[in-house]
Amino acid sequence: MAHILKPGYWALAPPSSSFAPSSRWSNRDMDPVPPRLRTWTTWNYIAYWISDATNVAVWELASTMLAGLGLSWRQALPAIAVGHIIIAFTMVANGTIGARLHIPFPVLNRSSFGFWFSYFSVISRVILSMFWFGIQTFTGSECVYQMLKAIWPSLARMPNHLPASANITTSGLMCYFLYWLIQFPFMLVSPQRIRWLFLAKAIIVPPTWLAMLIWAFVKVPSNSSGGILAEHTALHGSALSWAWLSALNSALGIYSTLAVNIPDFTRYAKNERHQYIQLIIIPVVFTLCGFVGIAVTSAGIQLYGAVLWDPLKLIDQWDNRAAAFFASFAFVLTTLGTNISANSLCAGNDMTVLFPRYINIRRGQIICAFVGGWALCPWEILAQATGFLSFMNGYSVFLGPFAGIMVTDYWLVHKTHVDVPAMYDPKGRYFYSYGTNWRAVLALLCSVVPNLPGLVSSINPAINVGGAVDTFSFAWIYGFVVASTVYYAASALFPARATYMDEAVIGHTEDDVEYDEEGKGSDSVSGSVHSIEKGTKDGARGAHTSEVTV
Repeated sequence: MAHILKPGYWALAPPSSSFAPSSRWSNRDMDPVPPRLRTWTTWNYIAYWISDATNVAVWELASTMLAGLGLSWRQALPAIAVGHIIIAFTMVANGTIGARLHIPFPVLNRSSFGFWFSYFSVISRVILSMFWFGIQTFTGSECVYQMLKAIWPSLARMPNHLPASANITTSGLMCYFLYWLIQFPFMLVSPQRIRWLFLAKAIIVPPTWLAMLIWAFVKVPSNSSGGILAEHTALHGSALSWAWLSALNSALGIYSTLAVNIPDFTRYAKNERHQYIQLIIIPVVFTLCGFVGIAVTSAGIQLYGAVLWDPLKLIDQWDNRAAAFFASFAFVLTTLGTNISANSLCAGNDMTVLFPRYINIRRGQIICAFVGGWALCPWEILAQATGFLSFMNGYSVFLGPFAGIMVTDYWLVHKTHVDVPAMYDPKGRYFYSYGTNWRAVLALLCSVVPNLPGLVSSINPAINVGGAVDTFSFAWIYGFVVASTVYYAASALFPARATYMDEAVIGHTEDDVEYDEEGKGSDSVSGSVHSIEKGTKDGARGAHTSEVTV
């Protein structure tokens, strides 16, 4: 036991080809992905996005547009389509960097934010991932509840032995524990193999959505009066324009986080061209799924006399227990896949950069499972912390600028000429000044601060912030455009010359270490290392030599 409690027992064995000067700065999961582990093809990215689009949050996306903003489905659907066209281009712009360099977001982020300032976005991403992991796990437990109730109807009458202050019932806690157990083994699967889960989701879940859409049109024909599809908006003029922009921002915000850290997945692409399919699949599949949510909810109004945006509450009304079971099973599967891809894996990737000597992706996912799943008590958050939920939904005020800075830095400022080995070196060319690229800080200040009053108002509507609410209604677009413009202007006027090169410097480790599909390599092979020197430092440390393994 004393041996197990020693930190050295948990230390990861670094590969001999690691770019970092020591195991304190990198591990195998942080290093560039070698060719034999680049297993994702075009079909995997299609399956991935079909998988992520068919979840409860996307079904409910239109609810904020129709019920909250007063739009009709005729305005909501174009907002969903345009929003996902914009996010698709951002996804590919950032995704191509990951597919080309084969490095994760926490490492890539250092080239634009600076080695130490990059930890701001990484830590915030870890915290958000853990909270959303818990909330998605709670959603999954509601799916399990509907499955079990279809088999065992008396579950709805199970005695509750927990006090009201617990904000969860006995049956709810049981279903939460069951879903957490179902989900946990999938968090131990490597990123190379987890793609098969997305493929299974892409095959099983869409037919369920299609069946529910057919059911809606059979039960309530499209030419019948009443329901959402027959409604028109009462908004006109500028009020309609601001509402539509707010709807567009909602569409952008739902996967704005993944638009930042998409390199975590595209780095496994066999070829950078394989992830280009995201330009087509994202807007198409999300728009179709948005329409399904609108149409089925519209039918539910006429059938049950209530606006049931939550598909699980709609399923709860069904008398057909077999249909309820299989539909709930599909939502269990889709929630599981989304939670792994959008939260668990992202948290695992980000935690590797915080403590690379002790945490790899798998260990990070396990930490996320216990902290996000249990320590944060998501049922308490959903019951009481409405302000905090508004903050998490409004975090796109930061995510738009993050994405804008990364895209602008790689494609426009450095014109794809980056030094990958230097991203692993705390004293490398991306140290900038005191580990911080002040140009990124300036871009964040100019793009985030104007949106903070609107964010405060969304957390507490009683606070009147005047016209600032209008800017917040398109926070992601505002943040992306302003941050990109400011960052480019600052970089052009005050270039960080140490970071400019005539060509990209990309180290190769795949010929030096033998890896299996789990990423385990032999540490007995030593690679040949050559040193190159390019540029001078932006700070006071003088010239630095970057090591590149070739």
